[in-house]
Amino acid sequence: MHLKFKKLNPEAKIPSYAHPGDVGLDLYCLETFTLAPGESKIIFHGFALEFPEGYAALINDKSGISKAGMKVLGGVYDAGYRGEYNTHLINLSAKPYTFEKGDKTSQLIIFPVVIATIEEVAELSDSSRGDGRFGSTGKQ
Repeated sequence: MHLKFKKLNPEAKIPSYAHPGDVGLDLYCLETFTLAPGESKIIFHGFALEFPEGYAALINDKSGISKAGMKVLGGVYDAGYRGEYNTHLINLSAKPYTFEKGDKTSQLIIFPVVIATIEEVAELSDSSRGDGRFGSTGKQ
């Protein structure tokens, strides 16, 4: 697949794979900032992206900073979106966490998707699970 990146900020770092075969493209912050415990912030990355229909881009956690309590909130981008990419992070830890300009904040993963057709029906077919919710399979 060929991805097209457009810098919207001259200081933006284009996402990159850290290692051959990696799935996630690392995303970088444009500024130094600190997230206090419980605080969230939207971090703009300074680029726009183009990829083909039939795919979606998802923003996910980086394992290194997730161990420190940082969590990505949301982050689904459709193929038709041409605006600036961002990451919404929250600090779930009990300590402040500082990001330096240029630090990795999250990762972008491109997935193939199925675009469904929608049909409203009066009934759904039976299944072995039915309407069983959390714990429907027991404790084992």
